[in-house]
Amino acid sequence: MKDVHKSSTDFDSDPGGSLFDPGARAAMTRFTAGDDTLALEAATAVRTAFNAVERMRAHGAQGRGLSTGALDLLMRLSASTDDGISIGELAQSAGVSSRNVTGLVDTLERDGLVRRVPDRHDRRSVLAQITPDGQAWIESFRRPTQAAMAAIFRDFTPAELTQLRHLCLRLAENQHRAFQHLTRPEGTGDAEP
Repeated sequence: MKDVHKSSTDFDSDPGGSLFDPGARAAMTRFTAGDDTLALEAATAVRTAFNAVERMRAHGAQGRGLSTGALDLLMRLSASTDDGISIGELAQSAGVSSRNVTGLVDTLERDGLVRRVPDRHDRRSVLAQITPDGQAWIESFRRPTQAAMAAIFRDFTPAELTQLRHLCLRLAENQHRAFQHLTRPEGTGDAEP
């Protein structure tokens, strides 16, 4: 896989030693007409980091015939109970639409990695369940994935990884609260998100 994205040679360090993207900083400075760019630069850095991790995941998964979305669902299913997981629960846990999950489950089912089974507790519902071939696929992917993530997060301390995880999840929480505030019907309160 050709990597046409930014490398560490595209970044500079500020006086405190923190990395920044000079192109992103210049673009954000123009965008904000000279106002503070730190939050916008941070958002750009999150996107850059996300893309780097996804490129690595995609590289390993595509060689094995799965998109990163299908890989994510298969991993979630491999950790589920023997009964399986509903499409709605998969969608909610993955943060995507049920329609998207249905298409991914269709693909995984066609490849023999997942099957749909009736819900023992609700005859109207269907669950997605990993197959033995799907579990074998996950097992064969485990070591290469661990090696790839170790390479991406090389030289990060456990404390830095914990902080990174925490900060990313705080971003997700803030986005959720802001979205709830923005989609709340008018007249239901003026509290800030």
